Amino acid sequence: MLRAARGGARLLLPARGAGAAGGRRGPGPGPGPGPGPGPGPGPELVGLPPHRCLPRRLLQRAPPPATPPAVGRWLLACSGAVAGAVVLGGVTRLTESGLSMVDWHLVKEMKPPRTQQEWEAEFRKYQQFPEFKILNHDMTLTEFKFIWYMEYSHRMWGRVVGLAYILPAAYFWRKGWLSRPMKGRVLALCGLVCFQGLLGWYMVKSGLEEKPDSYDIPRVSQYRLAAHLGSALVLYSASLWMGLSLLLPRHKLPVTHQLLRLRQFAHGTTALIFLTALSGAFVAGLDAGLVYNSFPKMGEHWIPDDLLAFSPVLRNIFENPTTVQFDHRILGIASIVAVTALYLFSRKIPLPRRTRMAVTSLLAVACMQVGLGISTLLMYVPTPLAATHQSGSLALLSMALWLMSELRRVPK
Repeated sequence: MLRAARGGARLLLPARGAGAAGGRRGPGPGPGPGPGPGPGPGPELVGLPPHRCLPRRLLQRAPPPATPPAVGRWLLACSGAVAGAVVLGGVTRLTESGLSMVDWHLVKEMKPPRTQQEWEAEFRKYQQFPEFKILNHDMTLTEFKFIWYMEYSHRMWGRVVGLAYILPAAYFWRKGWLSRPMKGRVLALCGLVCFQGLLGWYMVKSGLEEKPDSYDIPRVSQYRLAAHLGSALVLYSASLWMGLSLLLPRHKLPVTHQLLRLRQFAHGTTALIFLTALSGAFVAGLDAGLVYNSFPKMGEHWIPDDLLAFSPVLRNIFENPTTVQFDHRILGIASIVAVTALYLFSRKIPLPRRTRMAVTSLLAVACMQVGLGISTLLMYVPTPLAATHQSGSLALLSMALWLMSELRRVPK
């Protein structure tokens, strides 16, 4: 019975070389009937598994749908919004306004005080915390309104950034404009922007805590400030990179050893620029820019005497203002040297015009950023100049990401 069943199954299989649309059926010499008028398989394919009934061209996976340019423009707009939040946060820190709002509510605090009684009640809440008691004990209500509005603007801008990510993402998702990999990336961006808001309040709380054993000026933790800035830089970089990847076509560059080295060099330089910008958070958190206001020496020495004053030694890197400023200087010098070497090396390689423009722009912004940093230091950190220097770090990181986008591999 088994042999008979196997023989019957063989009679149902088409002969080798016969097409799905027609041809010989079985071992006989005569032609078999063609397929029926419907879209299904002909009678000679009855009994075959479904995956063997379909032509091979239909079994190939269809390419993912192309992402519309509107998604790329949206991501670039979001990266610009994040850049505005970073700059505004830097100004808030420089004007010492970040601790003026002593509580956090997602919706309730969106309505600012309007009457005199509401302002006085808000001022009384601020007077209960260390910054007023130690630093601003003679502050007037008018002065309080200024720092309050600075922090309020920063928080409201953060909410605008969150809406700029979440609402268009939901719209594009519903329209079916996001591929499956893009959906995962967009979800990660929306999650990161929500985490960024929570991290900002966690940072502010560190400056509102009572420290009986400390007589230092109340300030937020430099570790939390660096985490807050670092997550913002990650959000900005990811949004900018994704937007550029969607809008800028890839160059069909010849794969040479020099080009591979240039691509690796650009990746390393971008990482160094990111690290230098992140180290600026420790400088701002510890007011380390006011420790030594001379260049290139720090005071009368190339290496200051109090560079390793804290014990254990590792504490100096993150808690000693002298060491923090020294490290930021070294990272800044290393960044300009790396960018200059990258530019000189790129001159030996034939590159497209747009890529050459990206390399030149990177060098120009790096030189400008170094000039701003030195000027800020020598002039004892004036707020407008320091804010411009912080904005320059974003511009420099943007140029590096643009160059990396220009040097992307062409998919095979």
